[in-house]
Amino acid sequence: MSEKKVVGYTTGVFDLFHIGHLNILKAAKQHCDYLIVGVSTDELVQTYKNKTPVIPYQERRAIVEAIRYVDQVVPQTNRDKMKAWEEYRFDKMFVGDDWKSDAMFQQLEKEFRALNVEICYFPYTKGVSSTILTEVLNKIRNQ
Repeated sequence: MSEKKVVGYTTGVFDLFHIGHLNILKAAKQHCDYLIVGVSTDELVQTYKNKTPVIPYQERRAIVEAIRYVDQVVPQTNRDKMKAWEEYRFDKMFVGDDWKSDAMFQQLEKEFRALNVEICYFPYTKGVSSTILTEVLNKIRNQ
């Protein structure tokens, strides 16, 4: 009799891929057997961040697919985690701890608990973010 594989799920924009992105993917893979990563589409990012990623979706997807910790990459076309669960039936969802106090995630924890899905919060990598990298690049371009 084979043991059930633990399926994990995380999402992100993964624009200007950096060590923080790698850290969350590596940590996630340590807590599951099969890791599914939703990469936000350009259209989705535009709707909630009101900006277009520096790196186009297909290239960001290719970068994430090349990471050895990732087993499957899927497009994230909306932010509805319950819909994602209905499609991928993951056992654990991984997210940065900067979301821990967010009302959306507190509600999601309750809904997922009823489905035996665990939300695992990982420490945010301090000092690096795609926003900071974009600001630095813009300053260099404008010199």
